This record gives sequence, structure tokens and C-alpha cells, in this order.
Amino acid sequence: MPRRIIRGLKPLSVWALSLVISGCIGTGGIAPQGSSLSPDSLATDAAIQSAAQDAHWPVAQWWRAYGDAQLNRWIELAGQGNPSLAMAAARVREARAMAGIAESAESLHITGDSSLKRHNWGADQFYGPGALSGETTWDNSAALGLSYSLDLWGRESNASERALDMAHMSAAEERQAQLELQDNIVRAYIQLSLNYAKRDIVEATLAQQKQLLDLAQRRLQGGIGTHFEVSQAETPLPETHRQIDSLDEAIALSRNQLAALAGKGPGAGAQLQRPTLSLQTALKLPSALPAQLLGQRPDVVASRWRVAAQARGIDIAHAGFYPNVDLVGSLGYVATGGGMLEFLAGKKFNYSVGPAVSLPIFDGGRLRSELGEAAAGYDAAVAQYNQTLVMALKSISDQLIRRESMDKQQVFASESVASAQKTYDIAMIAFQRGLTDYLNVLNAQTLLFHQQQIQQQVQAARLSAHAELVVALGGGLSAGNDSPTEEKTRAPKTPAVLAVFGR
Repeated sequence: MPRRIIRGLKPLSVWALSLVISGCIGTGGIAPQGSSLSPDSLATDAAIQSAAQDAHWPVAQWWRAYGDAQLNRWIELAGQGNPSLAMAAARVREARAMAGIAESAESLHITGDSSLKRHNWGADQFYGPGALSGETTWDNSAALGLSYSLDLWGRESNASERALDMAHMSAAEERQAQLELQDNIVRAYIQLSLNYAKRDIVEATLAQQKQLLDLAQRRLQGGIGTHFEVSQAETPLPETHRQIDSLDEAIALSRNQLAALAGKGPGAGAQLQRPTLSLQTALKLPSALPAQLLGQRPDVVASRWRVAAQARGIDIAHAGFYPNVDLVGSLGYVATGGGMLEFLAGKKFNYSVGPAVSLPIFDGGRLRSELGEAAAGYDAAVAQYNQTLVMALKSISDQLIRRESMDKQQVFASESVASAQKTYDIAMIAFQRGLTDYLNVLNAQTLLFHQQQIQQQVQAARLSAHAELVVALGGGLSAGNDSPTEEKTRAPKTPAVLAVFGR
């Protein structure tokens, strides 16, 4: 065989030997075991199936359906100064910066280095520098170092992809934080409205109690009443005043809560006026269920990006079993002796270039442990994603059932209030004419007060059910527009070389 051909085969021989040596550390069957659920594989109940008649998504500003301009302004204000949103946005910027760091590993790296040193050569009769003995010279250098990773096994590219996936996940988590903030504000605002409605009922009750007391006193003065009736009419007044004070406290606390959610002080909450909530339009649902329902939720999207990132982590761990090859080089000037800047004249130019190879041979099990960690991380991410799917579907079904129930309860509650109001009016007229005693009026009033409270609670629950259903559907944020493909979330297979050499 010609000597030139033999010399040409040497690099190939070294390369083959490197692969064989890297096979000394095998994967030993380490691989992920989890598999992601398909949304369409989850059984749906009658509530979701019956909701598939309409085909409309929640709008991004879904809270405008309540028709309250103050609520609209408050949510906009909260989006500008809320600390939780600021933290979520900072995490997104941090993740993007980390992605930039990972991506930089795929690029050519050039570093510069220079030094100017004044060197004094000592005189020594045994080891002295000869002609330089006792002299002082300049020992200067300047160089450019170059390095470029060939990334033959995809370590750097997968690390870059993983960092980008984590950035996508952080962006989805930011949308989730935004949705949770909107939900919390709407629910607190509904509670504020409910407290005002309860206060109205108690104030109306107080007015009725004062009217009964006045009537009892006039009946006593007319000789047809008793002191006992007057005493009975006076007894509930202090308790009613206490209830009004308690509701004033609840209103103030609700304002403080809304101020805190908006990232403002209590003084801002004190400026809130009474809510004017109404909900005339029912929320419609998309026709394709359940995949579209689940795919628009930010928490589902974030879980999918986490799975995709963990899949890239397995690829990174796999690449560690192969030899790493980088191209390195340097250009520079070196000079010992002469003037301070004489080395820049280029008379002592030097360079170097060539591959740098690192081989994993024996590492005490580090690579296998890293692969095991990556596989377990993928399984954990898949399990979390599956759990998120299950809970998301449950949440949607819960809110659909609740919405339908609240619509029916609202009708029944209105009928109960109308009936209780009629009973109270009859008892009041009979008491005025001396046909019944005060106890019957008090019972009728208590029943009316109770039914009015139930009606307001049902209305507040209906408003809350609408908000919770919107949130369960993803809040109109269109998070599904930024979701990884099935291919990205699939666990990578063990590379062929590892399968051959692994033990």
C-alpha cells in the first residue's frame, strides 16, 4: 500500500478508535418511560358534549362582558403595575438571555490576549542566562485565540433549543400569571358588588324594622297594641345596625384587596365606587372538543414546552457519550528582547491550528447518571403535563355544570323572592288592620330577607361561574398559537452508536 494512502488512513483509524473507546461507557438501557396523553383520548362528560354546539372563543378582554367601565379600567391599571406580572416578565427576559448564552456556544469564539512584561535576567555562575546575564529586556506577546465547536453530535444545538423551549415556557407562564391576576380581580370585584347588595338588603330591612316599630308605638298609643309588641319591634334594631357595620368592613377590605392586586396602596382602593355588574350574554364554546379547549390554556402550553425542553435534555446527555471535537487556533506575536513595541513589527509571527478532541472513557458513572437524570426529568415533565390535562378538563366540566346550575338557580331564586315579598306585604297589611300579630310580620320579614340574600348570592355565583369558565378555557389569550409540535415533545431514541457499543 502506498505510504501516502497509509498516511491518509491514519486520521480515520484514530476516529474509529475514538468511537470504540467512547463505547466503553454504555447507556445500559437508560431511557424515558413516560408518554404524553392525547387530549382526544380523555373521555368527556355530557356537559362538555352538549356545549359543543357553539363555535366561539372567549375574547382577550373577556371581563368587558360584565359591562362595568370601572372594572375595565382597574384591570388595565393592574396590568401596568402588578408585581407578580413584573416578576413573570423578568423571568421571560431571563429565559431569553439564557437562550442567547446557549446559542452563543454554536458560534465562532475569538479572544484577544496581550502582555507587556519587563524582565530582569539575574546573574548566576551555574545557571545564568549567558549573554543576558544582568540584562533587563522586554518579554512581550499578543495573540488572538480562535475556537469553534463542530457539534458533531448535536450537544450545542440541542442545548440552544432547550434554552429556547424554556423561554417559550416562561412566556406561557407569564400569560398564566396574567390570566390568574385577571381572574382574581374579577372575583374580588364580584365580592365587592355582593357586599354592596347585601348592605342594601340589610338597610331595607332596617327601614322596615323602623316602620314596624313606629306602627307598634302608634298602635300602643291608640289602645290596640301592647308594650310587648313595642319591645319585640325594638329588639332586632341593634343586630341590624351591627350587620350594616360588618358589611361596611367587608366593603373596605374588598377595596384593599383590589388595590393590592393592582399593585397599589389602600388609598387607591378607597376611590373605587360601587360596581355596576351585569351579564346578559352567555359564554359560547368552540365546536371541537376537547383538544381545542385544552390547547388554549397557558398552563397546558407551559407544560408542553417543559416536556419539549426535557426531551432536548436527553439529547444533550446522549451527546456526552461521544468524543467532543473542537477546532482551535491562534495567531500572535511573541518577542523577548528589543524595544517595548518591537514585537508588533511582525518579525516574530506565530500561529497554530488543529482539532481538539476529548474522549469519555471512564468517569465513575457520571454520564450514565446524567442520562438517567435527563430521562427521569422527561418522565416527570410528561406526568405533570398529563396531570395538567386531566385537571384542565375537570375544571372546564365543573364550570359548565356550575353555569347551567346557576342559570336554573337564578330563576328559582327570583320566584322565591317574589313569593316572600307577597307574603310580607300581606302580613304587613294584616298587622296594620289588627288582623294578625307582630310575630307573623317578623317571620315574613325574616323570610324575605333570607330569600333576597340567596338571590344576590346566586347572582354573584353566576357572575363568578362565567369568569371561572373563561379562565378554564384560557381567557382568550390564544396561548395555543405558541405551542410545540408533537415531534418536539416526543422522547428521543437512543442513538445507533450507543445501542451498538452500550452495555
